[in-house]
Amino acid sequence: MPLTLAVPGEENLIRRIGGNEEVRAHLQNLGFVPGGTVTVISSIGGNLIVNVKGARVAVSKEMAQKIIV
Repeated sequence: MPLTLAVPGEENLIRRIGGNEEVRAHLQNLGFVPGGTVTVISSIGGNLIVNVKGARVAVSKEMAQKIIV
C-alpha cells in the first residue's frame, strides 16, 4: 500500500520506491530505501511528516504515493 494510507504512529517497512529515476534518487537521498522503516508522524491535507532514519522529513502527497510499504 502507498505510504499515504499508513496509520500514523505505526512503523512500516518500505517495500519499494516507484516513479522515474529522478524521483527514486531524490527519495533515496532523503533516506527512503527498500528494506528501511518509516513512521508517519502526522498528515496535513494529504502531505505527510514522517520519521525516517531518525530524522523528521516532510513529504508531499504525490511523493508519498510513490513509497510502497
